Amino acid sequence: MNFDTPINYIKGVGPKLSEKFASVSINNVRDLIYYFPRNHEDFSHPETIDKIRPGNVVIKARVESIETRRTRKGFSMTTATVYDSSGKIQATWFNQPYREPQLKSDDEFYFAGEYAFSYNRFQLLNARVEKINDMQPGTDEIVSIYRQIKFLKTQAIRKILLSLRPFISTIPESLPESIINRQKLMCLSEALDSIHFPNDIGKLNKANHRLAFDELFQLLLASQLNKKANSQLVGYKIPFLQHIVKDLVDKLPYKLTNAQRIAAWDILQDLEKEIPMNRMVQGDVGSGKTVVAGIAMLQAAKNDYQSVIMAPTEILAIQHAETLSNMLEGFDIKVGLLTGKVKGSKRQLLYDVIASGEIDVIVGTHAVLQEKVVYKKLGLVVIDEQHRFGVNQRQALLSKSKLMPHLLSMTATPIPRSLALTLYGELDISVLNEKPVGRLPIITKLWSDSKRTELYEEIDNMIKEGRQAYVICSLIDDNVDNELKSVEQEYKKLKTGVFKNLKIGLLHGKLSADEKARIMDEFKNGTYHILVSTTVVEVGVDVPNATIMIIEDSERFGLSQLHQLRGRVGRSSFQSYCFLMYDNKSKPSQRLLEIEKSNDGFHLAEVDLKLRGPGEIYGKMQHGVLNLQIATLSDTKLIAECSKEAKYFVENGYELVQYSELERQVNYYQRLTTLN
Repeated sequence: MNFDTPINYIKGVGPKLSEKFASVSINNVRDLIYYFPRNHEDFSHPETIDKIRPGNVVIKARVESIETRRTRKGFSMTTATVYDSSGKIQATWFNQPYREPQLKSDDEFYFAGEYAFSYNRFQLLNARVEKINDMQPGTDEIVSIYRQIKFLKTQAIRKILLSLRPFISTIPESLPESIINRQKLMCLSEALDSIHFPNDIGKLNKANHRLAFDELFQLLLASQLNKKANSQLVGYKIPFLQHIVKDLVDKLPYKLTNAQRIAAWDILQDLEKEIPMNRMVQGDVGSGKTVVAGIAMLQAAKNDYQSVIMAPTEILAIQHAETLSNMLEGFDIKVGLLTGKVKGSKRQLLYDVIASGEIDVIVGTHAVLQEKVVYKKLGLVVIDEQHRFGVNQRQALLSKSKLMPHLLSMTATPIPRSLALTLYGELDISVLNEKPVGRLPIITKLWSDSKRTELYEEIDNMIKEGRQAYVICSLIDDNVDNELKSVEQEYKKLKTGVFKNLKIGLLHGKLSADEKARIMDEFKNGTYHILVSTTVVEVGVDVPNATIMIIEDSERFGLSQLHQLRGRVGRSSFQSYCFLMYDNKSKPSQRLLEIEKSNDGFHLAEVDLKLRGPGEIYGKMQHGVLNLQIATLSDTKLIAECSKEAKYFVENGYELVQYSELERQVNYYQRLTTLN
């Protein structure tokens, strides 16, 4: 037997079980051994019934009587009387009718659950149950609990894994001995055994630490190896033209922030090197990323290189084209816009002038990736909101140059340091954490639904002073199953009600790209006083005169998303406001309280990571493909240790081929993130 042995060769696994395992991508011995428990139940210190108090408890008891009945609302309720030598209590399970046949015996069981006041009495609620006679010998009553696989219960998974224990004990080490000794890590085979069959909490904690270390080390080592590979590439040297860059900066109608100056200087230095730049600019909302990219594009153009900036939406591409055209006016630089909107002879003409080199800066959506687009001398690629593009899309754009072009990624989503080190470990990172001079902090207020009339009066007064407002809703269509406000319902209500004398626009994702662009233009030009919209306005849209934002049902949004939405206002010297509406029947959540008191996107990103975890924030794809089961990306201390050891591995000439399992996972991560 080895890691690649198919699952059906394991004792006790037949064709039917193989199908169930395959449904969750468990196809071989490796997959099953690395299918870690979601938690562990410690039955080693049960209390007697007379000693338990409200809260989580563990008892050792028998069942006196049990029955299951249907409630008027249609769910099942299983109720049992359980007892030990000190007394009796009632235990209740909701929608778990299988408990009745399971517990109809004279056997003794462990019960673990919450002892709480419910249905006019204290009782044990939805307790986990383990039959004592079925406990695995030598586990000291610490039981591994697995995610259920298509009605395959956790006990069955444990039983199959038990047959693999002899093999687990022979698994070779996947790390250099020097790293294991320096970090005082448990050996891999013992860690894998202890995670599935723990016999004490101390060993379980050590196993968790070792396996979390492995997960992060693999990811960070892949980044280090990619960085090393990138450093061996040959690209274009684009010399620094000081007088031209200085002319541009002097002609800007505003003063660059220190953060913009530092980022721009880092980029200009990168462009002078033969090694292609691989840098990401992290900018808080409204921090001026496009201007920094424009300075780099000016230098490229004046050295006869073309630049491409790719944006995720047509609205954002159009906005970038306008910003760069205005910014580079007077420098004899031609800016072209290529989106799905450009068709027929105009599109062919654009292809021709791009191929001939007449266009210096090409702005577009994914249309810039198409085979028909041929660049004369592509030296700089800028990808805005880079996390919205897959690796293949980025690769397709980079491949349109004879040598590897310089790459500048931009994101308006502040990324916690721990995520930057792991998700983007191979990139150099510049941070824009200052707002342009003259912009006031946005005043954010939590606003109870019961005081809506007062809010509308305030907003009406601001609009009379010449300002504009966004109203953000989370749904497009009415949904009878909840009370959330849809954009269409809110639009009709405001248009026929309190703001019937004002001009109101409607924007959502079901509109065509042309319609969205037209409505945004009209709002920007002052056609509408209020724009009712979904989160389609979240990224990049710039309307300086819009100073008011109402976010309906704000509890439905994550912290980072609320901050992104709030960033659509506060883009001028006028005082701006963001009102977060919440149901007055309940208290505001922690994330609403956090965003009310802070305008710092980087601080809020750290808070959001702790509150929700990386999967919810950065998407299932980015979190899921990281294969993290035990490690957490908020563990900055462990990430720092793994980063140090990954550098040690690379700098001291260790070869992946010596450690086959490490090589397998690191190669996976390298393919996932590499840009070369």
